[in-house]
Amino acid sequence: MKNSLKDFLHYYFKTFKDIAANSSILTTLVLSVFVYSFFYPTAYQAEHAESLPIVIVDEEQSLITSTIISEVSKSPNVKIAAVTGNFAEAEMMVKTQQADGILLLPENLSGSIRRGEVGGVGLYLSAAYFLKTKQIGLGLATSVEHAIAEQAQKFGDISHFSPALSIHQIPLFNTMSGYGSYIFPAIAPLIIHQTIVLGLSMLIAGYRLQNWRPGKTEFFAIFSAILTIGCLGCFYLFGFTFWLYDYPHGGNFWGMLIGVPIFISCVIGLTLVIASFFDMPERAGHVIVFTSIPLFLLSGTAWPHAAMPEWMQWLGNVLPSTQGIQMFIQLNQMGVPLNIVIPKMIYLATLGAVLLVWGYFRLNQPNKKQSFNRLPDKIIK
Repeated sequence: MKNSLKDFLHYYFKTFKDIAANSSILTTLVLSVFVYSFFYPTAYQAEHAESLPIVIVDEEQSLITSTIISEVSKSPNVKIAAVTGNFAEAEMMVKTQQADGILLLPENLSGSIRRGEVGGVGLYLSAAYFLKTKQIGLGLATSVEHAIAEQAQKFGDISHFSPALSIHQIPLFNTMSGYGSYIFPAIAPLIIHQTIVLGLSMLIAGYRLQNWRPGKTEFFAIFSAILTIGCLGCFYLFGFTFWLYDYPHGGNFWGMLIGVPIFISCVIGLTLVIASFFDMPERAGHVIVFTSIPLFLLSGTAWPHAAMPEWMQWLGNVLPSTQGIQMFIQLNQMGVPLNIVIPKMIYLATLGAVLLVWGYFRLNQPNKKQSFNRLPDKIIK
């Protein structure tokens, strides 16, 4: 028992030494988490897209259109890049990316308002940028409606005038008040997932280049070392980063303490199985390139699962990354009771155990072309 503990500690700390000795693995497993913790939140620090440029085509050039332009200029969502009387000129500005939308105030606007009609105000939005389209629509709808209603009240012969703008807006799958506070909690588990897959795969593939075959103590020590790194990374992202950028969270603390190790264990098991098929560390990069975007899309973050084909819903729900992201959003953002996420925890724990056993036997399969040794003193850099 004493020797087993001594061996375990030897291999446990040796794993850290091997990680530190390889700059690629160290950067991937440790340093990249710190970089991502500042990169992603900083990019979305504004929470809402603001000051998006638009062009106003003022064909009538009247007091009413001047009032509308004045109201639009007060909106924090948009910035008036230019006011012109030529629609073709405005369209060219959108095509050359000088503006993201066009607000058309037609020649007959005053007459339409006097007659109690909608007024024919046109809003042309570039569909190339999803979030910009949404924010411009939000910024203009209220401003224009307020200005038209204000002008309509000046005409005594108009009764029950209620201006309506036909603005097509596509709702985002966003349960939070801002985009940054929505996207980062969803992307954080995927950051940990992919850094472990890449870093641990390179580590194991480096060992296998030296004809390595793990014993039970070695295997468990490596698992424990990566579990430590993964849990610390998760708690750093969900703790310090959330505090630093003031992201809202419900905070089921005990649920997070239980859920994080279960999720990390499942990811480690998956990685060990994947790494058992690699003949060199560089193969890990291929997996990351191939899987990163599909994992994000299948998580239900970019687009709700209910809107996906049934087979994609099934595939997404099978993945540990999807279960982990949804579980952490429920625990850390919504603060749900532990019993609600128990099914996800059971699934991740069961899948993780199966993958760890499979990975152990895969890594210990005899290779007829090679003779196997114990853990190498140094991994190939």
